[in-house]
Amino acid sequence: MTDLRLRSATPADLDAVLAFWKTAAEGTSISDDRDGVERLVARDAEALILAERDGELVGTVIAGFDGWRCSLYRLAVHPGHRRQGISRALLTAAEERFVRLGGRRGDAMVLVDNETAHQAWGAAGYHPEEHWRRWVKPLTD
Repeated sequence: MTDLRLRSATPADLDAVLAFWKTAAEGTSISDDRDGVERLVARDAEALILAERDGELVGTVIAGFDGWRCSLYRLAVHPGHRRQGISRALLTAAEERFVRLGGRRGDAMVLVDNETAHQAWGAAGYHPEEHWRRWVKPLTD
């Protein structure tokens, strides 16, 4: 996998990332828009990690760290490039980032019905904690 290039997203990448998520990611988030991703990159320029092969975007992960928690979102690999180690490479980069920043545990938001994602996360050493539930409250309409 020497032809895989990992790098942090820049503002110039954001439209391509949003289009990529429509093809490669499951579900949508309230922050899956230009403003949301722009704020992420402006606040933490290293949080959105991209995987490219031959100049083509083939994978993403958001590795957010707030000084206390290491949060993983939007692990997505293009359907035509799956099962080639891209998600593992992205998670390794995210985990290395967390360790550099002093993080101690990675937490991932994974859709309950996304069996493909369950396999990928499990293969990377992650497991669900059934005693937790996500509680949410929209702050905007």
